[in-house]
Amino acid sequence: MSQTVGDYLLQRLREWGVEQVFAYPGDGINGIVAAFGKAGNEPRFVQTRHEEMAAFAAVGYAKFSGKPGVCLATSGPGAIHLLNGLYDAKLDHVPVVAIVGQTARSAMGGSYQQEVDLQSLFKDVAGEYLVEVNVAEQLPNALDRAFRTAESARCPTALIIPADLQEEPYEAPKHAFKHVPSSPPSTSWTAPVPPEPDLDAAAEVLNAGEKVAILVGQGARGAAEEVRQVAEVTAAGAAKALLGKDVLSDELPWVTGAIGLLGTRPSYELMRDCDTLLIVGSNFPYSQFLPAFGQARAVQIDLDGRLIGMRYPTEVTLVGDAAATLRALLPKLTSKPDRSWRDTIEKNVASWWDTVEQEAEVDADPVNPMAVVSELSKRIPDNAIVTADSGSAPNWYARNLRIRGDIRGSLSGTLATMGPAVPYAIGAKFAHPDRPVIALVGDGAMQMNGLAELITIARYQARWTDPTCVICVFHNNDLNQVTWELRAMGGAPKFEESQSLPDVDYAGFALSLGLTAVTVDKPDQLASAWDTALSAGKPAVLDVRCDPEVPPIPPHATFEQVKSAAQAVLKGDPEAFHLVAQGLKTKLQEFLPRSR
Repeated sequence: MSQTVGDYLLQRLREWGVEQVFAYPGDGINGIVAAFGKAGNEPRFVQTRHEEMAAFAAVGYAKFSGKPGVCLATSGPGAIHLLNGLYDAKLDHVPVVAIVGQTARSAMGGSYQQEVDLQSLFKDVAGEYLVEVNVAEQLPNALDRAFRTAESARCPTALIIPADLQEEPYEAPKHAFKHVPSSPPSTSWTAPVPPEPDLDAAAEVLNAGEKVAILVGQGARGAAEEVRQVAEVTAAGAAKALLGKDVLSDELPWVTGAIGLLGTRPSYELMRDCDTLLIVGSNFPYSQFLPAFGQARAVQIDLDGRLIGMRYPTEVTLVGDAAATLRALLPKLTSKPDRSWRDTIEKNVASWWDTVEQEAEVDADPVNPMAVVSELSKRIPDNAIVTADSGSAPNWYARNLRIRGDIRGSLSGTLATMGPAVPYAIGAKFAHPDRPVIALVGDGAMQMNGLAELITIARYQARWTDPTCVICVFHNNDLNQVTWELRAMGGAPKFEESQSLPDVDYAGFALSLGLTAVTVDKPDQLASAWDTALSAGKPAVLDVRCDPEVPPIPPHATFEQVKSAAQAVLKGDPEAFHLVAQGLKTKLQEFLPRSR
């Protein structure tokens, strides 16, 4: 039997080192699905419950493996469903290769079933490289360029393969006019370093500063040790953009934690008071949380020159690899003998962590959501991977989870879409089958798509060396983040019809799949619940009944925000009294001495 285009596609994926493809079948990719069968399911076809979840799983795999994730979908609706996950990859700069089917070439332009203009559909999300393969000889170059572009530009790319072509005999490109050859799959990227004059200029700025602040993002992940050395020489403190939360350990006394609306008070104070700012691998978009314009001299390091100078008026811009650039910069820096700025930062950080613990201990009805993550933080394995969904859950992930050891974590940072935490966790388990994975998910996201993906977890758990995969549901029957945004930003009371969720037994559903399940409705059950889930030896669901009125108060809450929340109460918020009580109890912890 001759090799088909579908057969060759899988062969080339294997040559690229692809071990699994996150996918959902359909007749627009029948030729590729049949090839999986002939290839003994190598690479592995990982069947998610929905194409959007396949794309999210590919993003999660890419985030935690550092290699491109691959997703596959049928023509028409299947391809459409991939879009949200691919936009997540685009906005968070993650390499993903999407392969989609298309109606047969003979039917194109005939308003045929499931015929969609995929070139137009994917033009924005996969604009760095998008191609339709129409002859077999085109395939090697197209697929190879999709991978190389995804890796080098850190972006999603897309390959469209018509259904009839998938089943045709494969023919390699010839040494002929209008045939384009390709090279064997390989990746060898250099670590670019800016020129010496630019490094000298950056060193002058940092050496002149008396109060240096560092902002790290995900682009600094491979440069953690270099950032630590720079911080020691310059006596700086370091804040972390949310996508860079796992770059530096929170056990370092000068690491102030997350920055921004979900950030910490020490990070707010660091940016408020500094006179010099070093930005490493971050495109943090909220400039209002950075130093006031003109307050600080700034240096920025980023691998992508397109992202330089976008968020703050930087005096020196260094386009290069973060680790290599910092290594070249370090010998040019002079140590600062005055450590008073560093001492202030460390004092603020220590006080903040005390405050966070006190806030987590505040009584709530029934469970304080801060306590959920605080208890996890005390017992999380040093090699765990944590995913968080959008909604109120990222507040507690950002503030209460202390990064240490080799802990990794991520979420949908820029798109901030609901629904990726559970498929991210699946992607993480395939990237690191020997590491425990924990997903922090609101009940809105669980009802949107997380429940269905528990089926995927149950199906593939046997393939993971360590099957520990804990899905923690913040069960408050409220679309909580939007409820608080309505109160704090618009002064509007909670609108029950849009915000209230049906009550669902998440633990019961997990039990029906054979997973470990623990229901928590009292705070004194949390510690043992986490212990049970983390030691179960199989995937588990924690169904935690949380108080929706514990406020995600930003550390710098403005007068206008407080006034808006008060107006929401006066306008008849259904939980007015409880809302005020919980807000006061929580905020007071910032001003009370720590009880030892």
